[in-house]
Amino acid sequence: MQRNATTRYPILLVHGLFGFDRIGRFELFHDVKQALREAGGQVFVPQLSAAHDNEVRGQQLMSQIERVLQGTGAGKVNLIGHSQGALACRYAAALAPEKIASVTSVSGPNHGSELADALRRALIPGSLPEQVAEQLASRFADLLSLLSGQHALPQKAVAALNALTTTGVGQFNRKYPQGLPATWGGQGAERVNGVHYYSWSGTLQDDLLQTLDPVHAVCRALAGHFVIETGQNDGFVGRYSSHLGRVIRSDYPLNHLASLRRPDGLRKPGIDSIGLYVEHAIRLKAAQL
Repeated sequence: MQRNATTRYPILLVHGLFGFDRIGRFELFHDVKQALREAGGQVFVPQLSAAHDNEVRGQQLMSQIERVLQGTGAGKVNLIGHSQGALACRYAAALAPEKIASVTSVSGPNHGSELADALRRALIPGSLPEQVAEQLASRFADLLSLLSGQHALPQKAVAALNALTTTGVGQFNRKYPQGLPATWGGQGAERVNGVHYYSWSGTLQDDLLQTLDPVHAVCRALAGHFVIETGQNDGFVGRYSSHLGRVIRSDYPLNHLASLRRPDGLRKPGIDSIGLYVEHAIRLKAAQL
């Protein structure tokens, strides 16, 4: 039987660092968007800078929220942000709560990323390696924007890196604390200023299918940079760092990118990463969101 995930308000899927809507025939959120629409959801994918800080991307998101509200006649939107996209969603909800029904963080670095910390330590500010990395990463972001038809958006890779460190997100959190847990590893308030907050994420858990996935191998290698959340991360974001609002679960057997889409040709036993989005839309529908 087809599940009904027709939410009261439209859903916006917000991408993270180096994300995009569509390049040619490839859509970053293809599996998620298709599943939600098949279940009756009204879904949009806003375009943000592929690489920039959280507040710049949050401002871009707010402009596109306005367009969705005007185009649909809806009074609010539901925001689902993957990775850094969760921080843009939080920014929009903090500044315009009357336009946001819910914010859902999927694998979001809501307390920063230890991987970003490691990269920041390796790239000494003002050094040649930092300058080279900035140029390469920003040009890559420019290319993604050009290919996706969003070449007018600004790109600043070092600003994105700084915004994802534990220090950078800590500064962000002091300005926009809505939904954050009061204690490390706990849950935050589920409703703040009328906005409902949710989160889920995964941790690296090896099985035969996962070891055949090259993306999983990369995430496993990157996990070596985690100290505080050793063994409790998805390769990019720590389990407890991802907590926001009502924590649905933070130890799904998913690496960072598997929480966004299914690896080509592979289906992990016991968990349907795309089905989680449909289940959540049903949850939002039940909450009259």
